[in-house]
Amino acid sequence: MERWINSLMDTLGAPGAGLAIALENLFPPLPSEVILPMAGFASATGRIGLVAALLWTTAGSVVGALALYGVGALLGRERTIAIAAKLPLVKVSDIERTEAWFARHGTKAVFFGRMIPIFRSLISVPAGIERMPLPVFLGLTTLGSAIWNTAFVLAGYALGDNWEQVTHYVSLYSKVVLVVAVCAVAAFVGLRLFRPGTGARRS
Repeated sequence: MERWINSLMDTLGAPGAGLAIALENLFPPLPSEVILPMAGFASATGRIGLVAALLWTTAGSVVGALALYGVGALLGRERTIAIAAKLPLVKVSDIERTEAWFARHGTKAVFFGRMIPIFRSLISVPAGIERMPLPVFLGLTTLGSAIWNTAFVLAGYALGDNWEQVTHYVSLYSKVVLVVAVCAVAAFVGLRLFRPGTGARRS
């Protein structure tokens, strides 16, 4: 992975880091906690400019998020409900509650979601499904991505050869987020299976 990212930056310069981040949005297993500090280290060694690294990685984040927003917009509300209605343990009322929550907190979710592993990518899909105004989505995504990217690019820049220290701490953060998400899903499934009167779906 590191060799491939290095190759992209050697071949394309700062746009290579932006391309890697765009792909990270579409394929979350590509870790931003590796790409961003590496871009900072490349800036520290003079291979790419620091400002260029910040601009291109933020642009890559926005492009990747916009692609997923488009997926959500194409999927649309009706298809989402139709798919959810066929899933075991999921009710249409679950989608309705999610819609109501997103209507109240969608702007905060998009902004802060850009700083949470796993949800960094996923949050763009419901924004598209709910057709959040595109200028609002782009503004929030750009700002949230710029904060996240700047923190890790600058950390890699400051640490130099020790840039991998960043990945250690962010990896712990990612694992905590993953554990919380798994526990939340397990709690949802447990409640749905064992709570009385959960068999009927709203039409």
